[in-house]
Parts: sequence; structure tokens; C-alpha cells
Amino acid sequence: MESNIDSITCSGDRPTVMVTNDDGIDAPGLRALVRVLVSSNRLKVLVCAPDSEKSAVSHCITWGNSVSAKPVEISGATAFAVSGTPADCTSLGISKVLFPSVPDLVISGINMGSNCGYHIVYSGTVAGAREAFFNGVPSVSLSYDWTGGRSNVDDFTLAAEACLPIIIAILSGIKRKTYPQNCFLNIDVPTDVRDHKGYRLTRQGKSIVKMGWRQVGSDAQGAKMLSTMTMESNSSSYNEPDALSTPNNHLVFKREVTGLQVEDGDTDYCSLQDGYITVTPLGALSHAEVDSQAYFKEWLPGVVERLSSAAL
Repeated sequence: MESNIDSITCSGDRPTVMVTNDDGIDAPGLRALVRVLVSSNRLKVLVCAPDSEKSAVSHCITWGNSVSAKPVEISGATAFAVSGTPADCTSLGISKVLFPSVPDLVISGINMGSNCGYHIVYSGTVAGAREAFFNGVPSVSLSYDWTGGRSNVDDFTLAAEACLPIIIAILSGIKRKTYPQNCFLNIDVPTDVRDHKGYRLTRQGKSIVKMGWRQVGSDAQGAKMLSTMTMESNSSSYNEPDALSTPNNHLVFKREVTGLQVEDGDTDYCSLQDGYITVTPLGALSHAEVDSQAYFKEWLPGVVERLSSAAL
């Protein structure tokens, strides 16, 4: 049987993929991903990514103001740095205003830090893929479970290489018109990517890092939040913008991690910690749990009844 990779290679076509992220266009995760995609010699690679870090901005968009797009030299790719959010970058990149055609696939990442559980809601990386999904363009978000003291920038290349078969398989499904259009994928790669246990289909769990606040003397104090699932200090491999100046009469606060809530089972976070590359189909609807629906089905008529009685 012909493999997905061979079918893409031998077709003579070069599918177009567009890369975005939330760590910024100079982030090592994005650069490693682009290098691997370009080196495959199977793809036309576009890049439309934020000009600076936009981690944990969720699905924020720029409204009312303009955004700028600056050409950037990235070998083998056509790239622009955009003064907007990840969702802005995806929206602009698939609009046919910046690039002449809509890409076959949008890839958001590779994020420095995992994106699992409830933290998917916070993630700008996932939002970059979700925005494409909103507009009918197949998409996938990629994250690497960076761990201070264990991870290094070379792991992003290994993570990209580990995800390449999935990317090629998605493109093969798109070409054959068999790929589902009612979801997008969120993929997380474990810290020990060299010895990962393979791919595992998972579901979004309810894991969440509990965060609090502490007062600090200035914006420059405190650790840098690398992702929505972890806090590391002094482990960023690319330059950050200077800390914002704060007037002396303002109180300054920083987030800090206070705990971790994890559920057992075949969830994305648990499988990731068990050493698997997790593949999690996502949608965009936020349905409540079934028992909540049942409760409110009985609760709402009572509210209306009490309101009617009070009016008499």
C-alpha cells in the first residue's frame, strides 16, 4: 500500500502550509518547525506570525486598529511578522490579501510549553489553529512540553520531525477529500521526545494550573510564564522585550503558580505525562456537562414562574 508520505511526494503537487504561533516569529519552536517543513522538499511554506511574543492571549483579535506586516527572511519560506495576535495572523494569512491563495493547512506552533486541559482556552497557539477552523481551513496546533533543566532548543527540531508524519497524513486526507472538516487537531509532544511512546488519540481533560498573584516591586521581577501549563525562569532562548515602566504610585502584581489540578484517565495531559505524543480533536462549541443541562431544564421554568407570581 502506498504511504501518505509517498502519495504527497509522487503527486507532483506541493501543498501549501502556513505557519503561525504565539511565541513570536523569532521563537525557536517556529523556526525549527519551518526548517523541518522546508527540508521535507514536499511543501510550499508560508509564515505569518506575531512580531513579538503573544503567549496566553487566547483568541484575542485586533479590532478598530490596523496591523502591520513586515517581510522577514526565513530560508525556504515566504514570511511576514505581524503586529497582531495569533488569531490576527491566521486571519490575515488565509485572507488572500497577504498571500495570493488560501493555504491547504495552517499549523500553529511549535509552542514552548504544553497546551492541555482547560489551558487550551488560554492558549494563543491553539487560537491560531482555531481561527483557521472558524474559516473552513484545516489546521493543527503543536506544542512541546518544555521542562527547565531537561529541555534544549534541539528538542524543537525533534518534535517537528516527530509530527511531520501526522502533517503529511493530514495533507493526504485533504487531497483525497476524506479529512474531516468538523474539527481541528491539538498535538502535544512530551518532554522526552527522543524516547516518546508513539501517538495516542486523546480527549481534552480538565487539568489546570492554579494561579494566584503576588505583589512585586517592578515589572521586571518574577519568573517568565513560558506557557499556559508551566512556569520557568531564565530558560527562554530568545530575547524578550524590555519590561514596561510602571508609574511609582501604581501597585504591581505578578501571577504565580500555586498548584496543579489533574484528572485521571485517557486525557491529553495524563497521556502526555506518560510519554505519548497526544493527538486531540477539538471543536469550537462550549457545551455544558449533560447533568448541568438537566438541572437548568428544571430550574429555568421555576424562575419564570416565580417572576410571574411576583408580578401579580
